[in-house]
Amino acid sequence: MSSAHSFQVDLRGIVDLLSHHLYSSPRVFLRELMQNAVDAITARRVVEPDAPAVVRISTSGAGIQVRDSGIGLTEDEVHRFLATIGRSSKRVDGDPGGLGDIAAILEPGRGDFLGRFGIGLLACFVVADEITVVTKSAAEPGAPAVEWRGAADGRYEVRLLTGDEAPSVPGTTVVLKPSPGKEFWFQTPRVVELARDYGSLLPYETVLEDDAGYTYRITETPPVWDREYPSPRTRHEALAAYCQDTLGFAPLDVIELDIPLLGIKGAAYVLPTAATAADQGGHRVHLKGMLLSDQARGLLPDWAFFVRCVIDTDALRPTASREALYEDDRLAAVRDALGSRVRDWLAGLAATDPARLNRLLAVHYLGVKALARFDDDLFALILPWLPFETTAGRLPLTEFAERHRVLHLTAGDEEFQQIAPIAAAAGLGVVNGGFTYDAELVRKLPRTPAGAGVTVVDLDPDTVAAHLDGVDAADELAAGPLLAVARRVLDPLDCDVALRAFHPMTIPALLLDGREARYERARADAEAEAAADATDDLWADILGALRTAGPRARLVLNHRSSLIQGLIELDQAELAATGLEAVYGQALLLAKRPIRATETVLLNRAFLGLLAHAVGRKQEPETGDEG
Repeated sequence: MSSAHSFQVDLRGIVDLLSHHLYSSPRVFLRELMQNAVDAITARRVVEPDAPAVVRISTSGAGIQVRDSGIGLTEDEVHRFLATIGRSSKRVDGDPGGLGDIAAILEPGRGDFLGRFGIGLLACFVVADEITVVTKSAAEPGAPAVEWRGAADGRYEVRLLTGDEAPSVPGTTVVLKPSPGKEFWFQTPRVVELARDYGSLLPYETVLEDDAGYTYRITETPPVWDREYPSPRTRHEALAAYCQDTLGFAPLDVIELDIPLLGIKGAAYVLPTAATAADQGGHRVHLKGMLLSDQARGLLPDWAFFVRCVIDTDALRPTASREALYEDDRLAAVRDALGSRVRDWLAGLAATDPARLNRLLAVHYLGVKALARFDDDLFALILPWLPFETTAGRLPLTEFAERHRVLHLTAGDEEFQQIAPIAAAAGLGVVNGGFTYDAELVRKLPRTPAGAGVTVVDLDPDTVAAHLDGVDAADELAAGPLLAVARRVLDPLDCDVALRAFHPMTIPALLLDGREARYERARADAEAEAAADATDDLWADILGALRTAGPRARLVLNHRSSLIQGLIELDQAELAATGLEAVYGQALLLAKRPIRATETVLLNRAFLGLLAHAVGRKQEPETGDEG
């Protein structure tokens, strides 16, 4: 036999959990008070469009109070909404309560209200042990005023007010007294700062009065983007100054945001210094005038990491703490719309204001490239101003493609730095594919009108070798002994040798190893390491059997180099071998390839051998371990 039971709730524990762990900081208590006040005024204006709309905050040594001219509550509503965690008087789900007669007017889920979760008042228990609410209903003018006192341990008292105790006009006053150690949050300068930070864009007049009678204006409406200005320049300056005041930096440029379909107004500000994709930063988001977060994430596409936004909207949903955005279809739609606005602004610069575009690219080259990856039309528009590193210097692809109809793309910056001077002298058009997004964008060039007829290929060592000048038979015959020594020295290093003539003459040798050769090199190193770690001969034999001859690197000796000429003329084979080891090491360093252990030994041996020759001493041969 079973029976039904009710959950036993530790109300003090629930209050502690929500008030201390739902919110990130005690500072939100004032936001919640202001939010409730604004919602109460909004509810009253549904049926009384001309009702007064003002929020008054008062501070004193004894605490803080927030008064509004809103809808107020009856005694029954006080019991239902102030003493029931999770129920909001601002949402109607078929139950005609919370707003009295006004409930019939408001449909479920109406977007006029800031709060939706019915737990905001609990934030006040972060800074106060007791909350006092005095309220008089506008929906039922004949109902008596009510005083509600709630404590953090879950106890509350309700008292009907009559005579001089009762307020004469509808509305609500919330009074807090600081709990021990929380007095800091009630000091007038701090309250003014918090009120302005959260409520500067609220739709209703909000003022703060201290115990000396001084009045502070909290709201600064209309927002800076809704004001009239004598000229576009003064408007731009005002928006830029607002960025400095709210976000703390002078923007490189300003992008106005006005998307009525999504209820969005505001501005996007271009950062004055370079940013990276890892630095998405935070955006300042107001929900119907109330600051939701100054570190909102996900508001813009990932590629727009060089932009920070300040917006006011009624389209987005907050999380329960109202300190972050709820990830849903609405946020996705806003993100797409704001991304399109930034994209259109960039396209407009490319079409009408290249000087501003160049200033932007000088700082945010990476961000613009990130967008161009996904937007072919924008990529085509900005191509004339988008520079890449090439063998002709740093210049736009359109200009480089006019000189070279075949563009050779390096796999990385190291390869480009090694090849660039030689390729430039040989007339090859090479583009550095080692920077972020560059290889992807270069490959998009043939799909644009400016790139029609252009071919993009990966740089191949054979292509480079084919553009180097050959050496006549007599010269190659004279170099035969040196080439034989070179083959002996380089064969253990999986490297071939060739003799060519190329510029610049200051480069004695060029190490060519394509992608396949570099892969084979890495694979061989891994196998060697595994074989060294093998615990039995069988495993080592298996690794050896699996290894196959793959592409090899090639050391191309420059016949025009005086150093190579000197080695050709040298009649001392061992000294020539030492010199070739040094030349290989220099080419390896120029190529910026990882140096293996065997190559470290080679470089060390070559250095010591040449040093010994310079001082007239013969280098002692290695005799193995002496221990």
